[in-house]
Amino acid sequence: GQTPVFPRILGHEAGGIVESVGEGVTELVPGDHVLPVFTGECKECAHCKSEESNMCDLLRINVDRGVMIGDGQSRFTINGKPIFHFVGTSTFSEYTVIHVGCLAKINPEAPLDKVCILSCGISTGLGATLNVAKPKKGQTVAIFGLGAVGLAAMEGARLFGASRIIGVDLNPAKYEQAKKFGCTDFVNPKDHSKPVQ
Repeated sequence: GQTPVFPRILGHEAGGIVESVGEGVTELVPGDHVLPVFTGECKECAHCKSEESNMCDLLRINVDRGVMIGDGQSRFTINGKPIFHFVGTSTFSEYTVIHVGCLAKINPEAPLDKVCILSCGISTGLGATLNVAKPKKGQTVAIFGLGAVGLAAMEGARLFGASRIIGVDLNPAKYEQAKKFGCTDFVNPKDHSKPVQ
């Protein structure tokens, strides 16, 4: 569903260390450890102040925007020509430029190669369960797809006290891992010739 804005540096999940900060940035200093997040927070709009939404008016995810919000320009070039940004993060790069509202400062003791999945997979799945679905204790929950996002959603359902957590995936090898996150039942649609709901 993206407008083909190319060339661009892709990537949205990472961990990093602040190399430098732009004018007016006071929340971070060089050396801070951070996680980029593609749905940032300006901390001023109605969405940022709401407990029900994180769809910031300024920094919400936008896969079509390939430039910085402040001046509408790219910070990347090759041979004098612009290379466009991706969802405000462009993490498939040794260095990137990110709006301060799209960075979360983390403990420098946290290993960047492990916590990088917090910048998307874990926060997306866990956040969807804790902030949106909010299952009641004892309820049954079904999770479709048992990748990083699905497993994090499953962990959220477990934390809420769901009594039955059904994992649905086409790969049966994912069931053993899903059990560690609270999966009580596993359904592979390929094992059935008619709907199983």
